[in-house]
Amino acid sequence: MLVVSASPAFAAHSPAKASVPAVTIDSGRVEGANLASGGQVFLGIPYAAPPVRDLRWKDPQPVPVWQSIYHADRYAPQCMQPQRNLRANQYSGAEITSEDCLYLNVWTRPGLKNAPVIAFIHGGGFYIGSSGMPIYGGEAVSKAGAVFVNFNYRLGALGFMAHPELSAESPHRTSGNYAFLDQIAALKWVQRNIARFGGDPANVTIMGQSAGSMSVQVLQASPLAAHLFHRVVGMSGALAGGPSATSPLAEAEREGIKLQSALRAKSLAELRAMPADRIVVPRTADGPKIGPSQDGYVLPQSVEQIFAGGRHHDVPALIGFTHDESFGGLGPVRDLADYRAKAEARYGSRAGEFLALYPAANDAEAHLQATAADRDGTMASAMGIWADAMTAHGRAKVYSYEFARPHTYAANVSFSDLDPATAGAYHTSEVPFWLGTLESFNRYRKTRAWTADDAGFSKAMTQSLVAFARSGNPDTATLHWQSYAANAPVLLQLGALAKAAQWPDRRKFEFFRKDNLPKATGGALRD
Repeated sequence: MLVVSASPAFAAHSPAKASVPAVTIDSGRVEGANLASGGQVFLGIPYAAPPVRDLRWKDPQPVPVWQSIYHADRYAPQCMQPQRNLRANQYSGAEITSEDCLYLNVWTRPGLKNAPVIAFIHGGGFYIGSSGMPIYGGEAVSKAGAVFVNFNYRLGALGFMAHPELSAESPHRTSGNYAFLDQIAALKWVQRNIARFGGDPANVTIMGQSAGSMSVQVLQASPLAAHLFHRVVGMSGALAGGPSATSPLAEAEREGIKLQSALRAKSLAELRAMPADRIVVPRTADGPKIGPSQDGYVLPQSVEQIFAGGRHHDVPALIGFTHDESFGGLGPVRDLADYRAKAEARYGSRAGEFLALYPAANDAEAHLQATAADRDGTMASAMGIWADAMTAHGRAKVYSYEFARPHTYAANVSFSDLDPATAGAYHTSEVPFWLGTLESFNRYRKTRAWTADDAGFSKAMTQSLVAFARSGNPDTATLHWQSYAANAPVLLQLGALAKAAQWPDRRKFEFFRKDNLPKATGGALRD
């Protein structure tokens, strides 16, 4: 069965067709491609030098200038990471992987000038993901009036390993968080070059989902990202109060030594000489914990402390979560009795309080309440902390949403990592609606049977996103938003219809915060 590709549809080139789009940026001339929809795309533009050999575990370095023409008409390799299961929900096709991966993509349209810019940061738990995944494409966003940029950043140990020897050789006397330094380098590229693609460098929105949303929050907290963006969009991911957290530099360095031992390397020099595909963090309970850290440079303090001190970048925010996020909690419950037993085992003397907050009188209610508690105790609570911190310690307006619209699946489709019958509005399910990339799921096999209502709802969400990027207010003729108020928080529920709704009861959030729940297994979110 032939399925229409969801990747950019390039227009055929001939003397009678539009000329190939070309732009001169600070590193040289680039040629992109025309899209059949009338837009233009520039794929695989380098924003930093390849982080290989002696540049492994170094700050991103400038791109060497070229004299000829750089053909930006295909995606660059994704950063080093495990390959995906071919039957996975979001399988994106052949996954070309390389340590040489610091590239970005730009979608624009002829005639755009001083347009708002949306810079998207992909998710994947900081160990998988790529800007080349069709779900993260920007054609629909550019059609709605914004210049769209996305980019790769280093992942896993190559993106986050801290180590005493690395800290000693660094001019900042720190190590780790190379992924965030890559993101900052990409945003600096945007400041220098995006006007040549029709974008306004004085109106940049950074947007991310899952690990990308955590990145947005880190960038909002980091002094290194000052003046690089003007609005933020966070989708289901926060380091402050979320399922993942930052460790102090000394602890992160110890985990780096632990990884060196696991890889049987005698020194940093041996680690730098090791093939990139061998530098894999063992994903076991007792394995090295490699991830974002409070390094004293990107993050001089914890995210919580920076926001609490009002030292974050106080810009308008649009943040939210999905209705059926799931990251552990009580885990699957068989029935009402199992629900109560697991609550007792998990919360002990506080089980009665938990069951009063999440009451269930039958098996069906037990399943629903267990799922709701999982969402509230991890993602919803974390996004609430972010919104509360911004409103308590800043002046910029915050808008919030809950995505509650299940996907429309093709008949009899199955996946290795998702059950369509029970998935609901799962983690990442809102991304194709915001970005207008619904058909990305039908690229290699038909997995979705989208309706006209789905397409219309997605278009309305994309228009609202661009409205926010343009003005800091997502309100449109179709979607009506209220700004966030901590004393009576209201969100926009994006379900079968769009309607105002209350955030989860704050007593629930307080229960989980006081209980100091363990972090999600493995400390990473999967998209």
